[in-house]
Amino acid sequence: MASSDRTGWRRVLLKLSGEALGAREDSIDHDVIARLATEIAEVKKDLGIDVALVVGGGNIWRGLSGAADGMDRAQSDYMGMLGTVINALAFQDALERAGQPTRVMTAIDMAQIAEPYIRRRAVRHLEKGQVVIFAAGTGNPFFTTDTAAALRAAEVDADVVLKGTHSGIDGVYTADPRVDENATRYAEVSFLDVLANELAVMDSAAIAVCKDNDTPIVVFDVMTPGNFRSVVEGAAIGTLVR
Repeated sequence: MASSDRTGWRRVLLKLSGEALGAREDSIDHDVIARLATEIAEVKKDLGIDVALVVGGGNIWRGLSGAADGMDRAQSDYMGMLGTVINALAFQDALERAGQPTRVMTAIDMAQIAEPYIRRRAVRHLEKGQVVIFAAGTGNPFFTTDTAAALRAAEVDADVVLKGTHSGIDGVYTADPRVDENATRYAEVSFLDVLANELAVMDSAAIAVCKDNDTPIVVFDVMTPGNFRSVVEGAAIGTLVR
């Protein structure tokens, strides 16, 4: 069963949105990816924990945006899944240039560029010290990469989902702090309160998966240099959801 404390984590899953990696116009910000990859590689080397990664595709394509413009929702979502594969390959390149062996595993079969997702194989890669990047979401339309992150975390027995934010918001708030000056940040909040109050953490399906599998979530600002290491080391930054 996954730990619910901020210490003693042996395996973590980091969830990054596609928008964290670059604006839609520029697609991929290589400087951002290189910095994050260096941080991940250093944490992996220094602390010896297992690290898995799920990256969104919103910097390239968002399924909901396409559907809003009249596209078939399933078709649009499949396009978004392909965007996550592009981001995963970019991250793989950056991690390996930082000296960290990786594997990209996709929920949609594309054997020429990545391995198909097989749970036991993913666990074995993690045990061998490789960072595993899960791409193409769950492989199904109508599910977000947040849900994919929660699902993969449960499947590989990760101790925590680390949800990295990128918009200057450093945790979960009572309201949007960008528009409500009275909004306050939670240090800790329960899964039930997140669902009942529709707090902006992850989508409800992802929260339900984490709740059912007792997998805590830490929401933190991943764009601040050093924050990933601080969270992994147990610093009380961001918001703990459990």
